[in-house]
Amino acid sequence: MLTLILADASLELVPRKIAKHSSVVKLARRKGKKPEEILLDRSYHHSAMLSLPFSYKRGRPDIVHFALLIATSSPLYRMNKLKIFVHTINDKLIVLSHGLRFPKAYHRFEGLMEQLFKIERIEYKGKALLELKEKDFEGLMKELKLKRVIGLSRKGKASTFEDVARKLEDNSAIVIGGFPKGSFTDKVLKNIHELYSVHKLSLETALVVDRILYEYEKVYQ
Repeated sequence: MLTLILADASLELVPRKIAKHSSVVKLARRKGKKPEEILLDRSYHHSAMLSLPFSYKRGRPDIVHFALLIATSSPLYRMNKLKIFVHTINDKLIVLSHGLRFPKAYHRFEGLMEQLFKIERIEYKGKALLELKEKDFEGLMKELKLKRVIGLSRKGKASTFEDVARKLEDNSAIVIGGFPKGSFTDKVLKNIHELYSVHKLSLETALVVDRILYEYEKVYQ
């Protein structure tokens, strides 16, 4: 079993600090929700976000959406050989039930995440499909008790997707940034055993997810 973690993911509700900004209020009214009940989205809230710390890493829920679509469509996940967690930039943890498939339309994913952040548990016939927990990256590591935790970052040691996949033995985790730019926080980095860079270019999160899962499948299937 392999564990995939999207870490420091750019997925959160609008912070209270900017909830009264005109761009936030306008979108909230259009959606029929309170400002604090909608996702922070740079496409709409760029000017409001400039006052937020680490604003360059925030407001990109579409990155998480695309990466999750790729991961949950993979043969590895469909054969129940992949666990997926989303650790957000605000130290919230999204736990996926096995077999969960996300809506391909972004607006439906957006509504699903807004609902999850509000009620913290999405169920179907009494079964939890998604859960939102207050848990930081270190807490997740303590809970999972993984044998090996490998992170992918341009700041890591030069390697390749193929070589990293071979290092991912059973009960290991691959950690990929769920943000548009920058690097992992120190809280995440100190809980990663090995850090590798798999390309000289900065690659999109979804592409990295797709390629590392493909290489892992080639080695272990």
